Amino acid sequence: MLSKKNRIGWKYFLIAMPFMIYVIAFYFVPLFGWIYSFYNYNPALSFSQLKFVGFDNFMKMYNERSEIYRVLKNTLAMSFLLILVTPLPLIAAIMMNEIRHTKYKRFIQTVTTLPNFISWIVVFALAFAVFSSDGLYYTLLKNLHLDVPVIGLLGNNGAAWFFQAGLYVWKTIGWTMIIYMAAIAGIDSEQYEAARIDGAGKFGLMRHITIPGLAPTFFVLLLLQISNLLNNGFDQYFVFYNSLVADKLDVLDYYIYKVGWAVSDYSYATVLGMVKSLLGIALLFSVNYLSKKTKGESIL
Repeated sequence: MLSKKNRIGWKYFLIAMPFMIYVIAFYFVPLFGWIYSFYNYNPALSFSQLKFVGFDNFMKMYNERSEIYRVLKNTLAMSFLLILVTPLPLIAAIMMNEIRHTKYKRFIQTVTTLPNFISWIVVFALAFAVFSSDGLYYTLLKNLHLDVPVIGLLGNNGAAWFFQAGLYVWKTIGWTMIIYMAAIAGIDSEQYEAARIDGAGKFGLMRHITIPGLAPTFFVLLLLQISNLLNNGFDQYFVFYNSLVADKLDVLDYYIYKVGWAVSDYSYATVLGMVKSLLGIALLFSVNYLSKKTKGESIL
């Protein structure tokens, strides 16, 4: 007979089993596909019929390094913009915590969190209705007899990075804010009571209790954001991609998609995906090392 402690352990193990199977099936099993980077892959042929090309696909990546640099520049530019705005959810959570009207607070939480569950296709439809050359925003400018740009914001090459970063923040700030709200709820209320007795006002409570209490959560999320420098996602850039902003929205994930499906060079796309994964792992362990040095504890 198993002891009570072992029975509880097996219970939690069985609960976690479906998630473990999911991770193994969708994150580890596909690693077998890396072998196709050494072959000239053709979906119509069996593996035994594929031509072995060795490191030719890797040499192709080196020969096209100028194109890779351009894509990496877009990827890193978008990632650094998103890193710069990481304090926004923290600030929003602190401001939300100061709202005492329960119904108003719930309304704001619902409104700010809802975009996280909206598809990027729907976001594009909304953005097109508002920011296209014939959209609501430019129609309003025309009615006010103000200068109207010839090209709408969706086709503005110079503002493409900032526009996409703004959309990402709008879509995710409410969901990230929930994490900080949970961290605020975990701060000992006796600290606030003691500070009020000592004469601290609202800003004093924020500065000396709330912000230090949120610092560990903020640091972990920041490190995770840094470790995902090469992961900008695909859906957002796929729906907003057009010829006017193509050179700015061609991030690594979208470029791999183009190589794999639009050009049908599956082997080369596998090489690009492999290199991206290895760089991502290197970034993750680098950030984990940084966390150990600065905080004394790892995030893994």
